[in-house]
Amino acid sequence: MSASDVELDQPGQGRLAHAGPDHPPVARAKIGVVIANLGTPDATDYWSMRRYLNEFLSDKRVVDYASWKWQPLLQGIILTKRPFSSGKAYRSIWNEENNESPLLTITRDQTAKLSARLEAALGDKVVVDFCMRYGNPSTDSVLRRLQAQGCEKILFFPLYPQYASPTTATANDQAFRTLMKLKWQPAIRTVPAYFEHPAYLDALAASVNEAYAAAESRPDILVASYHGVPKRYLMEGDPYHCQCQKTTRLLKERLGWDDSQIVTAFQSQFGPEEWVGPPTVDHVAELARQGHKHIAVVSPAFAADCVETLEEINEEIRDSFLEAGGEHFTYVPCLNDRDDHIEALAQVALNELGGWI
Repeated sequence: MSASDVELDQPGQGRLAHAGPDHPPVARAKIGVVIANLGTPDATDYWSMRRYLNEFLSDKRVVDYASWKWQPLLQGIILTKRPFSSGKAYRSIWNEENNESPLLTITRDQTAKLSARLEAALGDKVVVDFCMRYGNPSTDSVLRRLQAQGCEKILFFPLYPQYASPTTATANDQAFRTLMKLKWQPAIRTVPAYFEHPAYLDALAASVNEAYAAAESRPDILVASYHGVPKRYLMEGDPYHCQCQKTTRLLKERLGWDDSQIVTAFQSQFGPEEWVGPPTVDHVAELARQGHKHIAVVSPAFAADCVETLEEINEEIRDSFLEAGGEHFTYVPCLNDRDDHIEALAQVALNELGGWI
């Protein structure tokens, strides 16, 4: 459908030129870009946390145990206790001014900046929005909203530099679940892993250099801490572990460092099975025992600061290092809404929009 096929009744809305007066309004054709992040509870109270954790931990991409085995444990034990500890963690970082999680605040800011960048390049042809895999705004509500605005083509952009089944894949799954319910499906493209993109690596290296320049002394070593996954995922073909290792290597090369100045570790391990390692919380303590008095930690797998970075790294992992004899701990913030990060995301989006624009 071209613009000439629509007679505008009001800005952005109209009816088909050949249609009768009883035909429903048809929005002018546009292209949607949706950045998708993991999710956030609506509040930190017990029931808000329980709803969020139930949705998250019931996802087969996150915990792939058989339902008959996992759900009684989840519903009977984990969701009785964990909302209290998770709520406490979220309260320690909560954006009280906006009454929302930092992840929601940052993702909204990223969306506004990316929208301005793409509008400058493409005009009003593109509508930029964001969604969360768990919690609100839901993937379903955002995709339906974009379709109502006339988006017949949608670029779905999981905000994860490295591909992983529990992050990228489940975000895409949720988008396609919405398409399964629509009478008129928009054409959809999904953005692949972008950890090798030069603009992303430039932004990541710049963030490290800036943190080092602002530190009271130069850190002995940089720990690149990624969210962990069970080792079984690696053996079953998930490329995440390999892409994390490659990200560290590419960052090291961008910084012009040697192998002694940066290491890779993995955080957020839970459950009884073996996970990829080494565990960040243990590894930083070992670095302190080895005599490293000042370390820095960066989180290249997170596009926005969240509970896993602001609470786990900057509190739990920091404490592990200091209690083991470390003296100075530098946290390198996620790329968040830095201008160079937004430029990297825009370059990725513009490349993936090729042929549509």
